[in-house]
Amino acid sequence: MRKRDLEIIKHLEMFRVMSRDDIVDLHFKHLKNPIGNANTVLKRLVRDGQIEVSTMHSPYLYFPVGNHIKKNSTKIPHYLKLVQVYKDLCEIEPPTEFIIEPQYKKGLAEPDIYCVFKGTPLFIEVQNSIYSSKQMEDKIKRYELLKQSELVKPFPTIIMITNTRYAIESDQIKVIQTPSIAHLIHKANEDSNTPPPPQPIKTNGNITFKL
Repeated sequence: MRKRDLEIIKHLEMFRVMSRDDIVDLHFKHLKNPIGNANTVLKRLVRDGQIEVSTMHSPYLYFPVGNHIKKNSTKIPHYLKLVQVYKDLCEIEPPTEFIIEPQYKKGLAEPDIYCVFKGTPLFIEVQNSIYSSKQMEDKIKRYELLKQSELVKPFPTIIMITNTRYAIESDQIKVIQTPSIAHLIHKANEDSNTPPPPQPIKTNGNITFKL
């Protein structure tokens, strides 16, 4: 198989499911006819039994061979959002590590993603549903227990992708809430381009500002 074929299969095994457009973005975007080329390659891989397809969706969804996700699973939208997280990161720089649903000890946090981005370890949570205060407190507690376990060192910053703002308090872990990775990166770029506020300087008992 071609190198690109193997890379597509590897991504499908990692994400469990990807849309045709996701595959275009990651593997065919640089071509003159990305959608046409992707359709040709994916049709061949399906024909040869290298990947599986669901035509119940538009665009089509693709799966690794022998996947354990039903073609109509309610978890599919969630997994597709994890693909979007990866694509948003790759717009800046591909993460050096990217693990879907890393497993630790029972009773500890179960992040959607562990990744290393620009040398920084991150846990990423994609919140599709709205949590009660108690549910969020329990989630944060499990992350604190995971840190205390020292199974992950250094302990990652937690990025929570959510449209709901939660009152999160913890003196052990850092949690950043954002509607999307793209929004977080855009905000970080804006902040880095904003000049610092003028610094006060005392002169003869009076306060002036250094511009």
